[in-house]
Order: sequence, then structure tokens, then C-alpha cells
Amino acid sequence: MKIKFLPILSLAVVLTAMVSCKDNKNKTDAGEAEMAAESSIQASKFMVDAEASTITWEGNKPTRTHHGTVKLESGVIKMEGDSLSGSFLIDMTTITDNDLEGEQKTNLEQHLKGTVEGKEGDFFNVQKFPTAAFEITDVMEENDKKMLEGNLTIKDSKNNISFPVTYTLDGNTMSIKSEPFTIDRTKWNVNYGSKSVFDNLGDKFISDDIKLTIDIVAKKQM
Repeated sequence: MKIKFLPILSLAVVLTAMVSCKDNKNKTDAGEAEMAAESSIQASKFMVDAEASTITWEGNKPTRTHHGTVKLESGVIKMEGDSLSGSFLIDMTTITDNDLEGEQKTNLEQHLKGTVEGKEGDFFNVQKFPTAAFEITDVMEENDKKMLEGNLTIKDSKNNISFPVTYTLDGNTMSIKSEPFTIDRTKWNVNYGSKSVFDNLGDKFISDDIKLTIDIVAKKQM
């Protein structure tokens, strides 16, 4: 009797193993598909459109306020849900003044860039430091506003800053716009005319605060 049952028993074992393998394979395939689908919707990558993006700046002294722009060189943004990460390079050689004309405009721009001999280090010294950088570290909620936090590097000095932003997604285009915010330039060793650094300047000082507004446009990578 044992001899007659052995083939039947063996067949049952084989069939059970086949069914088990098929179930495991189906579970593995389903798991991999779910992970792939989840990964595909987790992060979207956007490349900054440097021509469509800009940073406006404003500086002042007791007798006058100046304002202008500086352009981005490049940048990448990753979006996962409401979270952002990424970094930008700022082309400091593109510093432009928008409130002066002619020789006065040229002189101010050259002084800011540090292209005047003997005055290279007064402001941004673009010959030595042609780019600045911003790296996103977090997006937070504060007083019902989204705050973009990150490390800003200028002239090899890095400081963490945060400022209010709104960002929108329209098809494959992302826009990030900040409200005007200020940074203290002396934290990046931009000290020219600062009464917090130099004594006896009288009314010939320049404010430590620089007001910035950021407007970034980025295109989704397919």
C-alpha cells in the first residue's frame, strides 16, 4: 500500500510547491509594482529657468536708496508633496542697478561687483567670488505662511536664513515667489560703510540690511 501511495503523495507535494511559488511571485511582483508607483509620485525634479528667474535687491543710506537685480546662473528643485529641496547658483557678475543712469550707474555697479582697482573687497568681489549659492534645508509653517529655510553662501561665508514664500505648480512649470525680506550683509563680510563695523562714519554710512525678493521659475524634467 505504501508503494501505491508514494506517487500520489509526491504529486501533491509538487503541486503545493508550485502554487506556493506562484503566490509568492505574485506577491513579489505586486510589491515591486507598488514600490515603483510610489517612487514615481514621490519626487518631481525641476530645473531653474535662469532667463525667467530673478532676484531684486534694495540697499539704502541716509541720503538715497538704490535698487536693482541679480540673475540666477542655474538651479534644481525637487518636490515631494509639499516639501521642497534643492539648490541655486546666483551669478554675482550680473548685479545691476536700476535707479541710476550713465556714469553714475556704471560706477555703482562696478563698486558693488568689486571691479574697481583697490576697491575689490568693498562689496562682493565678483572676480574672486563670481557666484553665491542657496541650498534649501526646510519648508516650515509659521504664522499661516510657508517659510523657506536654507543656507546662503556669499564670499565663502555661509549663514542660515528663512523667508516667506508661495509656490505654485501650473502644468510642468513651478513658480516660487518670496515676500520682500532682509539680510544683514555684515554676516557675509560685506562691511563697506557699515556703522556697526566702523566708527566715526557720521551720516555717511550704508545700512547693513539688504532687502531681497526672489522670483524663480523652474521647468519639470520629464
